[in-house]
Amino acid sequence: MPAEPGVRIIAEHVSLRANAVISYRSFSVSHTLRRFALLALIPVVWGCGSSSSEGSGEDGAVSSLEIAVVPKGTTHEFWKAIHAGAEKAAAEFGVEVIWQGPQKEDDRQLQIQVVQNLISRGVDAIVLAPLDSRSMARPVEAAVARGIPVVVIDSGLESDAQSSFIASNNYEGGRIGGQYLAEAIGGQGKVVLLRYQEGSASTTNRERGFLDALNEYAPDAELLIDNMYAGATMAKALQVSQNILNRFPEIDAIFTPNESATQGMLRALETSGRAGDVMLVGFDVNQTLLDAMRDGTLHGLVVQDPVGMGYEGVKAAVAIVQGETIPERMDTRTILVTPFNIDDADIQELLHPDFDRWLDN
Repeated sequence: MPAEPGVRIIAEHVSLRANAVISYRSFSVSHTLRRFALLALIPVVWGCGSSSSEGSGEDGAVSSLEIAVVPKGTTHEFWKAIHAGAEKAAAEFGVEVIWQGPQKEDDRQLQIQVVQNLISRGVDAIVLAPLDSRSMARPVEAAVARGIPVVVIDSGLESDAQSSFIASNNYEGGRIGGQYLAEAIGGQGKVVLLRYQEGSASTTNRERGFLDALNEYAPDAELLIDNMYAGATMAKALQVSQNILNRFPEIDAIFTPNESATQGMLRALETSGRAGDVMLVGFDVNQTLLDAMRDGTLHGLVVQDPVGMGYEGVKAAVAIVQGETIPERMDTRTILVTPFNIDDADIQELLHPDFDRWLDN
C-alpha cells in the first residue's frame, strides 16, 4: 500500500544480518542498529497573513480574532504541546486562542457539545482534533454552514467541509516503527500489535503502516494478536496489556500506537518482570517513556511535532479568516527516537519544548 503524499524519509537503512540480531533479554544491541535513526516529514513552509487585510494591525497581525482549539483530550503530554504551539501562534499573529476539549479521549459527546457551543458563541475559526472521524463530521459541517471555517489537525475527518488538514503522516510513522522493530528482531519472532481505539483515524493509520512494514521487513514473524484495543486511558491500557501478557508468555516484540497505550504496556511489562526482555516500540512521548528508554525497558518511540502542529493549525485558521488560500493538506514531521539518538541536539529540542514560555502552568 503506498505511503501518504508529502513524505521524504532521510535515513541510513541498515539491514541486520542474522548473526547480528539484538538480544533484548540483555539489551545488548548490535552495532548496526546503533546507526538506525531517521528524521522524516519535513514541515511544509507557506505564507500567512496580509498587512492589507481588514482588521490587521501595523505589523500585519489580526487583533480581534477568536480562534478556538479543540483537542481530543487534555491529559496527555501531547495535547499540552499542541496547546503550547497554538499559544505561540496566537502571540505571533495577535489573536486570542480559546482552548476547550474533553478531559479523556473517549468522550465523543462532550467534544461534539464543545464544538456546538463554540458555534453558538460565534468564534472566528475552529482548529479541531476529531475524536472520531465520523461522529465529528456533522458538527464540523454545521460550523462551516454558519460561516466558521474549521482546520482539522492530528486525525482525519470523514468530510470535505474542513478547510485544511494538518497532521503527521501517521501511516508512514507506523511504517517507521514497524521497520525498526522488524529489523531489530532479525525479521522473525512473535509480535503483538496493541491497537488504540476504534474510530481514531490517526492511530488506525499508524497501525496499518506498522502491519505493512512488518509484512515487508519481517515476513517470517508471527503476529500473535492485532485485534485488542488499549482504550483512551493508561489505566485501561494497563488492564488490556496485562491480559495480553498473561495470554501470550512467548512474546518477543510489541508495537503500541499512542502515548497511553505505550505507557500502559510498559507498566504491564514492568509488573510482570518482563520489561527489557520484550522489545517495546511505541508512539508519542512523555518523561516516563523517556526514562524507560534510558533504563533499557523501552526500545523506540515514533515522535511527532505537536508544538508545530498546534502552531500551524492556528496559523492556517488566521490565514483563512484573512482570505488567504492555504494547502488542503500539510504534513508535520515524524522522528524515530532510539537509545542511540536520544541525546542528539535536534531530538532534545523536539522532546523538551519550552512549555513555560507559552503556557501558564
